[in-house]
Amino acid sequence: MVRSKAPAKKQQIDFKKIKRKLGRKLPPPKNATNTEIKSKAIIIPEQSVAAEKTGFATSNKNLTLEELLVRSRHPNAKVCKNALLGIQDLLKSHPVELQSKKYTIIQCLKGRINDDDKQVRKAFYELFETQIFRFCKQEDIKGLMVSPLMLSIFHAMANSLIDVRLDAFAFLHLVVDYYPPSFSMYPDEILENYKDIIIQGNHFYVQDKTNLKVALSGLSHCLSLLPCDEIHTKSQKKHFQQNETLLAYEQDAAKECFAHVSVRLKEIVGALINCFQDFIPLLRAPRGLDPQSLIDCVHHILCSICYAIKFSHTQTNTATEEEEVTLMKLDHHISSMLSKKLLASFPLIPKIYLSKRNDESYFILNGVLTEIFLEVSEWSHLPCDLSYRFLEFIENTLLGKIIRSISPPIYEKALLALVPFVPKLTLRVDRDWRDKLMQAFTITLSDCKPESPLQLACISIVRELIIPNGNILYPNDPTVDNYQRAWVNKLPSLLHQLGDKHPVSTQVVLQLLLDLGRVGFLKNTSPAFEEGVRNFFNPYQGEGDVPGGPFASLPREAQELALSFLYYFTIDHFSSPMLKAIVSCCLYEQLKPAVLYRIVEILHTAYRDGYIQITDHFSFFITLIARFKVVPPETGIECDEWRETTFKALTNLVCSCLSGMGDSSLVLQILEKAFVEQIILKPALDNGCGILRMICTLDSKPTRLSESSVTTLSEFLPGYLMDIVNCIPEDKEKSSYLYIQTCLYYLVPCFLLFDRSSKLTEEVLKRLRLMVSENTKAMLESPVWESSRNLLNLIQCIVSVILLMHNDVRVRKIISSFKSEIDLILHSVVTLQSSSMTVEGKHMMKIAGERLRIASNSLVSCTTVTIE
Repeated sequence: MVRSKAPAKKQQIDFKKIKRKLGRKLPPPKNATNTEIKSKAIIIPEQSVAAEKTGFATSNKNLTLEELLVRSRHPNAKVCKNALLGIQDLLKSHPVELQSKKYTIIQCLKGRINDDDKQVRKAFYELFETQIFRFCKQEDIKGLMVSPLMLSIFHAMANSLIDVRLDAFAFLHLVVDYYPPSFSMYPDEILENYKDIIIQGNHFYVQDKTNLKVALSGLSHCLSLLPCDEIHTKSQKKHFQQNETLLAYEQDAAKECFAHVSVRLKEIVGALINCFQDFIPLLRAPRGLDPQSLIDCVHHILCSICYAIKFSHTQTNTATEEEEVTLMKLDHHISSMLSKKLLASFPLIPKIYLSKRNDESYFILNGVLTEIFLEVSEWSHLPCDLSYRFLEFIENTLLGKIIRSISPPIYEKALLALVPFVPKLTLRVDRDWRDKLMQAFTITLSDCKPESPLQLACISIVRELIIPNGNILYPNDPTVDNYQRAWVNKLPSLLHQLGDKHPVSTQVVLQLLLDLGRVGFLKNTSPAFEEGVRNFFNPYQGEGDVPGGPFASLPREAQELALSFLYYFTIDHFSSPMLKAIVSCCLYEQLKPAVLYRIVEILHTAYRDGYIQITDHFSFFITLIARFKVVPPETGIECDEWRETTFKALTNLVCSCLSGMGDSSLVLQILEKAFVEQIILKPALDNGCGILRMICTLDSKPTRLSESSVTTLSEFLPGYLMDIVNCIPEDKEKSSYLYIQTCLYYLVPCFLLFDRSSKLTEEVLKRLRLMVSENTKAMLESPVWESSRNLLNLIQCIVSVILLMHNDVRVRKIISSFKSEIDLILHSVVTLQSSSMTVEGKHMMKIAGERLRIASNSLVSCTTVTIE
């Protein structure tokens, strides 16, 4: 039997050893003191007085403008950027803050343009672009706002960081765009900094070349502000003399500001040419760069060079001897660089087709290069092959051969730049190239839209190609004359197309036509030219949908130019159709009276100078008086009174012209038949009065009218006299004197004719008596009131005519010799009183009889008077 083992005795351990893993934090000792302090925040509403912002303009984060301005200077870039964004938000919501604190804002923020952080500079730029510059447009405060910024801009342009410098140029571009005079205030400093950045840009790495785009675009904009006498500006100044003094003052002031920058400007041109040379290889092989950015850089370079060359042509010799030597050396050096490095690269052609926009960009570049060529060729001799390349490009552009992939706005802009040089080119090239350019310009002119700026430029060029100095250019060259005639024949139809919607262009065309007429260039124009002039003056619609001419609705200045042109046009082109067009214009209801009188004066002056035949002139006067509508259809009473006053003044003007046309008896002899023909047509009251006044102006005492004319007048005057009574009813509320004075205007011609011919007076009274007798007989045979009322009114009207004649003391003596006729009329009136008519009719005849009896009795004691 096996004995069991006794249980093992446990070993007693005094201190237990705790194993610790490497890297674990040791627990604190059991007797360690806990030093942790716990607290709770106590929130008391509106505890601080400074937190009260009620009534203050605040941003979205409840910060006032003063707080944001303080934070904008914080050294932390994020805080500074958020402050600038907060100011932008505050000014957008509270624009009043900008008006009252704009100077404080600018003083506090101007240093941010030199900040090292790009996001801060970007927020600074956006703040000025979207808020400060946009809403401060008063010209008197712009200069005060810009001046503090310029020093900060120049300081940033000298920063060691290239990004800061480029952003400074971008902000300068914004400032100059906002306030253009800022460039003329600091021209030396601005140009010096641009020269430095361009020269430094020539040493940029290839991948950084496009960063110059910011500086190059700003330089191009600044140089575009340089004063230059562009060709189209010169031609337009001739047409607007009222603004010439102010324009000349502004240009002289600008030239004085830039008088001493020629040396620095030529240095910039040299740097730009070198920069252009660096970009040309990149255009052909972009090496991963954005092709459009490269094209934009080259475009800005070329534009800057072009502006600088234009400015150099306008500068007067104000330099010192030392500066003159420097300028001569620079001119020779730059001329060599332009021909060898810049112009020799023409034309720029893309290696591969990328897009339509790419083609347009290269077309623009070649256009600017051509403009530089045209500017440089005036003072620098260029190789013939190079010149022919440019001339071919100009010809193709004018002919429109390269517009397949060019948008119309870009093509028109290129033409606007090239067209002004055509006149000078035609004088400097040989005969073949001259004819080619003139033919190309003819096509450009015919393809222009009437309302486009290109059309206005082309009209100015037409002047330079025909009468550049007031004399006809190439007077004995048939080929050039054919082109000139083609251009001029287009002008009348162009006036019709322009209408009254483009008064400036219309005035330019009219001024050109006037100047051409003065030098006698309009002698051999085509029939289409005369037809166009007729359509321009005739306000009534032609056949089909052809609208009426715009002359009557043009401004007064344009109308005066047109009438001055009309005077010279009548020298060789005043035909019967033209006369009809002028008459239609004069009879147009909407034509202003002053213009109507001016037309009569112009034509009368042309007649006196021998340009209009006497028969045409007489026909114009008679047609004008006979067909003028004193009461046009669908008009009101006020318009009728206005037209009546106009016609009276017109009649006086025509009579004045007739009285000065020579022997009145001969003039009357010529016009007598025409007067009688119009009288037979029984014109309206005012027109008849006008014709009678024309007759009285030429007639004398005793009358020179033939018996047949007197007979015709005797048949017309009774109805005319009764029309006076019917059309001018007597107003009982007004005095009889005013009524008689109103009638007297129409009666005076009749009274003068009565005084000059007793036979005419006798015949008129006999016809009035026969009319009364016939009506009396008719009333006795048919006493029905409804049928006899008109006859009674007619008799009353005849009685009123006799009374009007009797009331004039000058005529009373004339009709007293024919008292027997008046007595017979009185007898007929008395007979009607005893007839079987109504009581009202008898009363009417009784009143008429009493008035006529009083007048008849007074004729017995009438004394001798003479008519003035």
